[in-house]
Amino acid sequence: MKTFFKFVFASILGVILSSILMFFLLIGIVSVMVSSGSDKKIKVEKGSILHIDFKQELEDRTNNNPFENFDFTSMESRSQIGLNDILKNLKKAAADPHLEGIYLDLSGGLGGMASVEELRNGLIEFKKSKKFILAYSDYYTQGNYYVASVADEIWVHPEGVVDFRGLSTQLPFLKGMFEKLEIEPQVIRHGKFKSAIEPFILDKMSDENREQTAKFIDSFWNHMITEVAFARKISEEELKAIANEMKVQTAEDALKMKMTDKVGFKDEFLAVLMERTGKTKSKDLKMVSMSKYTKAPEQGPEKEFTRDKIAVIYATGDIVGGKGSSDQIGSESLSETIRKAREDEKVKAVVLRVNSPGGDALASDVIWREVVLTKKEKPVIVSMGDVAASGGYYISCGADAIIAQPNTITGSIGVFGLMLNIGEMMKNKIGVTFDGYKTGTFADLGNMTRPLNEAERAIMQNSVERVYSTFIGKVSEGRKMPVAMVDSVGQGRVWSGVDAMNLGLVDTLGGLEDAIVMAAKKAKLDNYRISELPEKKDPFEQFIKEMSDGAETKWLKYRLGDYYGVVNDLKYISKYQGIQARMMHMIDHN
Repeated sequence: MKTFFKFVFASILGVILSSILMFFLLIGIVSVMVSSGSDKKIKVEKGSILHIDFKQELEDRTNNNPFENFDFTSMESRSQIGLNDILKNLKKAAADPHLEGIYLDLSGGLGGMASVEELRNGLIEFKKSKKFILAYSDYYTQGNYYVASVADEIWVHPEGVVDFRGLSTQLPFLKGMFEKLEIEPQVIRHGKFKSAIEPFILDKMSDENREQTAKFIDSFWNHMITEVAFARKISEEELKAIANEMKVQTAEDALKMKMTDKVGFKDEFLAVLMERTGKTKSKDLKMVSMSKYTKAPEQGPEKEFTRDKIAVIYATGDIVGGKGSSDQIGSESLSETIRKAREDEKVKAVVLRVNSPGGDALASDVIWREVVLTKKEKPVIVSMGDVAASGGYYISCGADAIIAQPNTITGSIGVFGLMLNIGEMMKNKIGVTFDGYKTGTFADLGNMTRPLNEAERAIMQNSVERVYSTFIGKVSEGRKMPVAMVDSVGQGRVWSGVDAMNLGLVDTLGGLEDAIVMAAKKAKLDNYRISELPEKKDPFEQFIKEMSDGAETKWLKYRLGDYYGVVNDLKYISKYQGIQARMMHMIDHN
């Protein structure tokens, strides 16, 4: 027995010591990564090429967490720098005499359509420098090809593919599942186009939802066709025929249809890069990654120091009450950030970058208030990203001006309430019933174990109508439109950036840089600094936070891949509290 306990104790001690050793090893890795990610400037050698590749989906802002997308197998960080730093680097690269051009490596994924648009526009600006852009990939998704279409030459692997077949969307409908589980979704909404609740009560798209979906997806597709046609000098009619008839199924097809310029292996492509930069061996090619180039010094005369700042505030994710998390917009935390920018005398204007499908209506109103208060003291410009709809539009409508991309998803001015009655499921599936006592008629309003009665449903409908009336009233005030007109373009309907501009919901088309320029103009600034908010956490603090609450999310993303978005939407259903101003839409351009 003594021997048994001896071995048990030794095993437990071994596990404890191994855990401690692993923890300190991780701390060591974090320390090395943090130090390697310091702001120490790098020297760019003459004849270098800027290598742009995409290992993960494009995000608005660079994440400084060293363990974001860290591959423990290879012990390498695969984090992708954000769109903000990519655009800065492209402007810097255009003026850098040490850089000959760009190698656009499009083998990975990209992101939302508006982000892709902004990246593409940044590359178009870079081309004004007369430096080359060469694109190579084994396989071009439609989003990747859209970016590649601005390149001087598009290369594809001989066995590769250029996927060009049109855009699509597919939504999950849960009615059948709820029926099998004997769960009753109880929905109260305002807005016949408010499609966020349809997955709970229908088994297919309503006519209204199909109408609005067709409208904005056709708008996105037509914009993409127009831009690619101009860049590649192919007629719009021919491009539509290529997509509709699947004329491009091989690399040779793509070359024949003039969608690419060269069919070749990677070594042949690298040989062209060598020729362009005067090198004879591939090992002599001087490639600078985007992440490293972020640390390269600015070119040209040093700007005169100024105290004046434009605050760029990032609002990304679902809108929730309280502090929120790293992938949410917390009403308390974002309001605090906006308030600090308002009270900072050095901040002369604010740009609010919104990338959100909405969420809690009350939380949206809390943020809206801070935007309106700030507008009274300094210019506030909204830059819309991939999606700024429902609650995302709510927090935007009070700004001085709204800028969106042609393929931004916006609008969805509508609200809904949702309650799930699980009483029958609990009774019939697992034999659990409920009983209780209440002091008043409505003391248990919101009880999930029974259906709403008529009086309760009327109370909830009144709440929805009141929130909707408030919503359109604030849009009317902010956009200087009659309430009746806002109501006519509202009703929960989703619009593309182009259509939203034509309807008066958006002022002009453009990206984050355009919003910053507009803010500077309104604030009458010729010289200014950019202050990005909220301030990033210390990398070590980020690491500890991710270790504590980010493991589940990372595991799900890894295991579910493209389906993570669907599961994530369903996960948040259980957290819906109060009246919601949100939308659910997925567009496949990959």
